[in-house]
Amino acid sequence: MTSTLRRAGGFAAVGTLALAAPELGRAVAAPFAVVALLAAFVINEGRLFDLFARPQDRRDGRLNGLAGFALAATGLAVLSTAPRASMPTAVFVAAVLVVGYGNLGARAVEQVDTDPFRVVAGFSLAAFAAAVAGQLVVGWTLGSVRPVPTVAFLAAAGSLVAALIRTMLFERDDPIVMLSTGLLLWLFEGIGVGPGFEEVGVALGVTVALGYVSYRTGTASVPGMVTGVLLGLLTIVFGGFGWFAVLIAFFGVGGLSAKYRYDEKRSRGVAEDNEGARGSGNVLGNAAVALMAVIGFAASAGVPVDGTLFRFAFTGSLAAAMSDTLSSEIGVLFDRPRLITTLEHVDPGTDGGITWQGYLVGVAGAGIIAVVAVALFVFNRPALAAAAVVCGGVAGMTVDSVLGATLEGGRVGNQTVNFLGTLAGAIVSVALAAVLL
Repeated sequence: MTSTLRRAGGFAAVGTLALAAPELGRAVAAPFAVVALLAAFVINEGRLFDLFARPQDRRDGRLNGLAGFALAATGLAVLSTAPRASMPTAVFVAAVLVVGYGNLGARAVEQVDTDPFRVVAGFSLAAFAAAVAGQLVVGWTLGSVRPVPTVAFLAAAGSLVAALIRTMLFERDDPIVMLSTGLLLWLFEGIGVGPGFEEVGVALGVTVALGYVSYRTGTASVPGMVTGVLLGLLTIVFGGFGWFAVLIAFFGVGGLSAKYRYDEKRSRGVAEDNEGARGSGNVLGNAAVALMAVIGFAASAGVPVDGTLFRFAFTGSLAAAMSDTLSSEIGVLFDRPRLITTLEHVDPGTDGGITWQGYLVGVAGAGIIAVVAVALFVFNRPALAAAAVVCGGVAGMTVDSVLGATLEGGRVGNQTVNFLGTLAGAIVSVALAAVLL
């Protein structure tokens, strides 16, 4: 057993202290606070130090990594015992165990295989199993076992959130991973899980299978795959399979467009990096607004807000993402593009450069999303609903191009521009729907 695996086991053992939460009550933060104090100020040599010390800890002469891990758990424990609107104990336990046992699973896989996909799979599976077990133990101790769909969904969402953040950060950033996972699970818990066990099971199976296919076909990197699986799971659980179909229409067509005549794009110097595989930043930049819309739709059940408007925000943002993706991936294959702000000729691939062929393909992309949406959602006036979605998509594509010509570069990156373009598409679609329908 290597030192990294032993260290991961030690951190997982510390995380297991969270299972004592039902017995400790308001004192649940105490064990983690004690561990943090010992790690920061007392343990600086000996077997415990050697067990938990990371390379940077050895240089600093104290267990900063363990102290940060324990302090993050302490913070979540305090939230779980707050007098008002406290974090559910099961959510606190799941968040702590997801990070501790997820890291253990990843380190165990690394002993035999360093393939990034398998390492992330090891993290996710171990984190999922630990979160399920932790919630069941807490429920049994408190005498109120939670519904199985809720347990499975929160465990899956927590493992995917933690795995995604882990791919973008370092091992020493465990506190950020744990706190982010806990707060997001608290949000998901507050919204509630509507589907039954079968729906959640199908959602997990479908999204994981499609994520694996996207990775193996090269349309998504490992972080992009994890992001896509998480988005798919949340979309199915909070929206439904109709919402998921619209999302998949974008990812499927958009991913294939990046591969379309890729060698020619590469020879022209306008191809996407990483063989066209989409990373997490690209996925989130294009789908973050859609995710907020589906979460807003799920939350709207308890507030006086028309849920139909969230459908238009969802479809309008994805129509904008589809329009921009197709116009960019197809448009760069044509010569003599013009800058959208001045209409001057620019080199292919220039930010804000457009061709009439690419623009028409972009309009067609918005039309694809509109057709799928009208086919799957119930609208009072389908033709006007489709028009609102297409207009939102074209508006978002145009905003994306204008921002690319004026702001992109330096501090404003492509993902930010994509996000603002999809936000514009959502706003235009919602505004038109409010007026026309």
